[in-house]
Amino acid sequence: MITLKEITRDNFWDCVSLEVAPEQSDFVASNAVSIAQSKVQPECIPLAVYDDDLIVGFVMYCIDADDSEYWIYRVMIDKTHQSKGYGKKAMKLLLEKIKEDKSHNKIFLGVHKESFAANLYKSFGFEFNGQVFGSEHIMRLDY
Repeated sequence: MITLKEITRDNFWDCVSLEVAPEQSDFVASNAVSIAQSKVQPECIPLAVYDDDLIVGFVMYCIDADDSEYWIYRVMIDKTHQSKGYGKKAMKLLLEKIKEDKSHNKIFLGVHKESFAANLYKSFGFEFNGQVFGSEHIMRLDY
């Protein structure tokens, strides 16, 4: 069963050892950098993706300090666990968690257009909104 769990001292090293495939490394920051970011930006919530007791990935989301909207900052599945449906299941759980907050009705994320992840996000209803920040194109989901 897929679950999202808090990053703790018990799973920290397992989480930072997760890696994407080499050809994906330009598309997502390392989990160590993301966890460090969550310490200086406490609005960021990092979570480990588990299949029962096996850590398979990492996600991080927040209410962005600049626009007070929900943003998904990271979604990654370890290279040895990709193409098994974990990304889709983790994304479903993350969206359910965010949507529990009824005071918001949209979610943003940034993606490299050449990344295969854009198709995953589109399958959940995200659409490109025309904004570009650096090399990332912004997608938005209204709910």
